[in-house]
Amino acid sequence: MGTLVVTAAIIEEDGRYFIAQRKKDSHLGLKWEFPGGKVEKGESPEVCLKREIIEELNLLIEVKDIYQVVSHNYGEKHIILLFYLCQIIGGEPQCLDCSDYRWVTPEEMSQFEFAPADVPVVNKIQMQSQIAYS
Repeated sequence: MGTLVVTAAIIEEDGRYFIAQRKKDSHLGLKWEFPGGKVEKGESPEVCLKREIIEELNLLIEVKDIYQVVSHNYGEKHIILLFYLCQIIGGEPQCLDCSDYRWVTPEEMSQFEFAPADVPVVNKIQMQSQIAYS
């Protein structure tokens, strides 16, 4: 079993987070996720994330600090998923390589079926949100 290094963008604006829905015919089709993709040979995670967000959503982002690292086994493959805090610096979102996208509050995230590797990050965001408002 090989290990894939994958990146994902945590984009938050005004208390809402950007999530994307995977294409129907892709692995984990129609599940929701924080957008991103596989790191290619010779590519840094930050460069990968910028490239993937342009390819999938037509957005220019600034990649900031790492937010969480998740190790997850999907049966036939193992992924190390690097979640980065990011900020949109240009473009308007378009579904170029995804089915849909939404801006959601931490509370609304519970209404979406996320890819398993994204669930720990959803939980962390929801917990931090509850602490912030308690």
